Amino acid sequence: MSFTEHANHIFRQVINDYHLTDNVDTPIHNPYDRDNIDYSLYLKCWIDTVQWHYEDIIRDPHIDPQEALSLKRRIDRSNQDRTDLVEDIDSYFRKLYSNVTPLPDARLNTESPAWAVDRLSILALKIYHMEEQVNRKDADAAHREKCQMKLSVLLEQQKDLSLAIDQLLEDYQAGRKVMKVYRQMKMYNDPSTNPVLYNTKSPLS
Repeated sequence: MSFTEHANHIFRQVINDYHLTDNVDTPIHNPYDRDNIDYSLYLKCWIDTVQWHYEDIIRDPHIDPQEALSLKRRIDRSNQDRTDLVEDIDSYFRKLYSNVTPLPDARLNTESPAWAVDRLSILALKIYHMEEQVNRKDADAAHREKCQMKLSVLLEQQKDLSLAIDQLLEDYQAGRKVMKVYRQMKMYNDPSTNPVLYNTKSPLS
């Protein structure tokens, strides 16, 4: 089984586990050992799945403004957790290929493996929810047909992205590409680099 076949299996498991309750406040029950990459893959897709539903909820035109603000804060924290976890997964890949000597003509890739895995996780969510639309009993035939066409594209995209990730990992293993990771530097989350935060004086000062 390739890496992405394994990852896609875990992503499906996560999405099915979440929809047993379909509630953003459901505690996560990660079945994998914390030191295993499977733990990180499960957690990654769980964060994505909860955030998917945050994004649905916050688009309710009748949402209470205070509730919307609170939810926006949760989305911000979720985004930071997602970014941190992507970096953790990249650390796993860096360690995995740390003993590989790059070939003299080895090239760089436009993104790290974990950011590609991030897109693969979100694709799994798109597929799950597009399948829901295809099978909606309260929707007309035109809606279901349109969603079926979109689903076909998503499935092809999942197949292509999975292959591309597996090929990238093969290139790292063979030394044909050099793995280089740049940490995300999200300035708006840092009180020392976000001017709105560092220019805001404490009301007690």
